[in-house]
Amino acid sequence: MRHVISALVINEPGVLANIAGMFAARGFNIDSLVVGRTEDPNYSRMTIVVNGDDLMFDQVRKQLAKLVPVAEVTDFANTAYLERNLTLIKVKVAHERRSEVIEIVNLFRAKVVDVAVDSIVIELAGTEDKIEAFVELMTPYGILELARTGVIAMKRGMQLPRATGDKGEAKRRVRSLDAGPAEALPPS
Repeated sequence: MRHVISALVINEPGVLANIAGMFAARGFNIDSLVVGRTEDPNYSRMTIVVNGDDLMFDQVRKQLAKLVPVAEVTDFANTAYLERNLTLIKVKVAHERRSEVIEIVNLFRAKVVDVAVDSIVIELAGTEDKIEAFVELMTPYGILELARTGVIAMKRGMQLPRATGDKGEAKRRVRSLDAGPAEALPPS
């Protein structure tokens, strides 16, 4: 199962190596690891994405919280959260086909950040699925270079309880066009 966690860590040398080593020692391959400054210059936020067994991951998460330079650990499982990647893609595109590529760029709400005679550089932010779909559409034109930041995540401001099915998995919300006026309005 895919797990996304965030760790608020003290800015000091060796923290990244300690945390990455702890995941490696438990057999987890880190799919994405992003570290960036926070509003407080004494702390950085690490966003880590791993795939693995739920029980083993729970142990790793608890051990991560016990490390001295870690101030806070947030597990995004069963919470509403935002997730984004930033990608820069240099695409080979002749002048005659440039409008096709720009139309796709606009559909994905991306933007062209550099134009050359035979290529353009596109900036795209979104989920991993959105970026993968965009990359797939750009492949026939010829991707010259691609750089990705990795996943960053943050809890949504409003946390609603998630409905779960019989097996504990998140249940999809069903929308109805036939809902009456009282059901269509938010509670007062």
